[in-house]
Amino acid sequence: MTRRTFVIAIDGPAASGKSSTAQMVADKLGYLHVDSGSLYRAAAAAMLRQEPNPSRWTEQSVLDAAHPVELRAARTSFYPVLEGRAIEEEIRGLEVTRNVSRVAQMPRVREWVNAKVRETASARNIVVDGRDMGTVVFPDADLKIFLVADSRERALRRLRQRGTPTSEQILDDETIRIMERDARDAKQTVPASDAVTIDTTALTQPEQVAQIVALSEERVR
Repeated sequence: MTRRTFVIAIDGPAASGKSSTAQMVADKLGYLHVDSGSLYRAAAAAMLRQEPNPSRWTEQSVLDAAHPVELRAARTSFYPVLEGRAIEEEIRGLEVTRNVSRVAQMPRVREWVNAKVRETASARNIVVDGRDMGTVVFPDADLKIFLVADSRERALRRLRQRGTPTSEQILDDETIRIMERDARDAKQTVPASDAVTIDTTALTQPEQVAQIVALSEERVR
């Protein structure tokens, strides 16, 4: 596929702020946001509807369950639909969150997700976030960003995102979960050789967005 659109690929570990930052960058630039992780979540949600026991999931059964999933364009982003209905609330649920890494490690499921994400760039300027975005999905992306942050800071952000009351013990537990997720996702969380790494530990989200927008504007000139 010959691409004439502008692609910004944002990678990084869990809870590094990829999706929310990508959405804000897309808004600033007038691009559409694509959250590749939402497709893995949609696949997990579709599978949970058919088989609530994840130990019985196979690569083929996940692909079969995910077959009806589509990405649709809205005003500022692409969003997943399942059997014609938006499923944002369902894919952010606890059971999907617990099992999304399981489907994300399946090679053919990754191929399915990557193909759908590439399709979105055929006619629109996009900001895409997830894993492998700058290395596998868009190795020719116009701008590649790799966001990193301290694991405890990422845990705190995740708890805030959920609206969970925070204590030191809760924060410790969430930090452990974040580190375990990092270990599971290590193979898919590698920066491209030409990516710009931004440590967001001490940055506000507007500061992150401003840096990426400035880098994008430099590439457009």
